[in-house]
Amino acid sequence: MAVAFRGGRNGVGSGLRSFFSYRIFISALFSFLFLATFSVFLNSSRHQPPQDHTLPSGGNAYMQRTFLALQSDPLKTRLDMIHKQATDHLTLVNAYAAYARKLKLDASKQLKLFEDLAINFSDLQSKPGLKLDGSALEEDAFRLLEKEVKDKVKTARMMIVESKESYDTQLKIQKLRDTIFAVQEQLAKAKKSGAVASLISAKSVPKSLNCLAMRLVGERINNPEKYKDAPFDSAVEDPSLYHYAIFSDNVIAVSVVVRSVVMNAEEPWKHVFHVVTDRMNLAAMKVWFKMRPLDRGAHIEIKSVEEFKFLNSSYAPVLKQLESAKLQKFYFENQAENATKDAHNLKFKNPKYLSMLNHLRFYLPEMYPKLNKILFLDDDVVVQKDVTGLWKINLDGKVNGAVETCFGSFHRYGQYLNFTHPLIKESFNPNACAWAFGMNIFDLNAWRREKCTDQYHYWQNLNEDRTLWELGTLPPGLMTFYSKTKSLDKSWHVLGLGYNPGVSMDEIKKAAVIHYNGNMKPWLDIAMNQYKSLWTKYVDNEMEFVQMCNFGL
Repeated sequence: MAVAFRGGRNGVGSGLRSFFSYRIFISALFSFLFLATFSVFLNSSRHQPPQDHTLPSGGNAYMQRTFLALQSDPLKTRLDMIHKQATDHLTLVNAYAAYARKLKLDASKQLKLFEDLAINFSDLQSKPGLKLDGSALEEDAFRLLEKEVKDKVKTARMMIVESKESYDTQLKIQKLRDTIFAVQEQLAKAKKSGAVASLISAKSVPKSLNCLAMRLVGERINNPEKYKDAPFDSAVEDPSLYHYAIFSDNVIAVSVVVRSVVMNAEEPWKHVFHVVTDRMNLAAMKVWFKMRPLDRGAHIEIKSVEEFKFLNSSYAPVLKQLESAKLQKFYFENQAENATKDAHNLKFKNPKYLSMLNHLRFYLPEMYPKLNKILFLDDDVVVQKDVTGLWKINLDGKVNGAVETCFGSFHRYGQYLNFTHPLIKESFNPNACAWAFGMNIFDLNAWRREKCTDQYHYWQNLNEDRTLWELGTLPPGLMTFYSKTKSLDKSWHVLGLGYNPGVSMDEIKKAAVIHYNGNMKPWLDIAMNQYKSLWTKYVDNEMEFVQMCNFGL
């Protein structure tokens, strides 16, 4: 058994030796074949012309390209690198030169250096040594070219490092300026659009106001006997009472003005309101005050413009001008186009400037010949205190008592009148302080004495072509009552609640009269919420038609 085991072990050993010997033989054979094949291909490629790179397709072609790559000229590889460096740095230098021009640094030393460097790079690229035409390169010439390019690249990098931080900062500043300019352009456009929208909203009649007027007229039609004209009230001609003039076609606004006066008056039975409206709103106005009579014995007279027969085109220049084809063309021709182009122009195309109601204030002595003094109130005011003290103010022989509105260089005559016109220039001081229409105590006797209505007619006739002032009643008022106006304490009249959100609440609380002048009237949806409640507190919400017409108050 032992012998058999040893014999078996010897058989296994000899088998392993045979197997390894066979593998060595095979490896040697393959190595020999590879070396032989390599030698054949190497010798064949050396005998081929260098310019003939056309090889048969297939594996031989692939091997041929491989060997050609191994045989390529190392100078061409370096030339490629130099060419790429020169091109890249030329692009970078041109970019920084463009930045310098954009930043308006044309006179700067850096821009000159960048431009010279760009020219040098361009010259280098045009040299024969950098043209990749496949021709042989002389190493000495190439090395000179390589050194020159590297020197230029080094110079470019040093310049870029030195200027990069300052250029980046200036670019950020320039980008910030561009952004601010773009935002300002957008803001100006938005303001213009907002102004146009606000003006359109201000001159349109809200649905609630139209509803109220229609309800009141309907009430008059349904009950004609109930709304017959009241007998004449002698109080309307009594000069010993306190008289107010309110000219408006807005029923709810007039009611708020009258109600606020009566509620804050110490002796309301001594107060007389002269309301003038147009023919269209006369019935609605009379029905309102018939349904809601004034409390505590106050008096009211309601008339239409048409009842004052002296107001015709032969007497009143503004009526004559309103009938002219020229003025009608200004108002109505291409109005839609102008509305989108010029908000300022649209402002003076407001229908109120076409209404005689806006110009009645210049005819107070003729309208109320038996009165001595009268307080003129706009329909967008609220009276917060007893204002009888205004009748007791000594006007020093002046015609008009009003609150001045100028501060600094604002709201002076120069802003309202055309001082390039020689007649305006010689008649008025552009720095004279303007005053407010909307709450004015007028001495009618002084008015008659100074013949102020004639003065108004004089200026209005001269302004038919609108060369003295743009449309409106404040400019002719400033001219008519120039040097004839007594300045009142500012607490009598606080303005700006229809356009200025910064009016102080302390000023408002101290004021006898607050004025919603501007486009944001308190009866409109665009009214400023912080001031609206000061007006709505005097709205007669118990009136059934106010509730039915949904004023949203």
